Amino acid sequence: MTIRVALHHHSHYRFDRAVTVFPHEIRLKPAAHSRTPISAYSLKIQPAKHFIHWQQDAYGNFVARLTFPEPAHELTVTVDLIADMTIINPFDFFV
Repeated sequence: MTIRVALHHHSHYRFDRAVTVFPHEIRLKPAAHSRTPISAYSLKIQPAKHFIHWQQDAYGNFVARLTFPEPAHELTVTVDLIADMTIINPFDFFV
């Protein structure tokens, strides 16, 4: 039996003037080797003018490296995902 869970993360930063936004590393995507399968994933970044480079760290976790070429008045990061929470019996093994 599977339970589907929807997660929503929203970070919003507003500045009183245009500022230089330095590179950010976003670690808001589950690793591919995790037990929980992800059926849907969405990452939205504002300002729209940005560059995103997907990388993996030494442990296999996804890292989105964001760079912003122009100063901005605000920065918004929104992540939506749907995870399938399957029941796992931790004692299901042979000794």
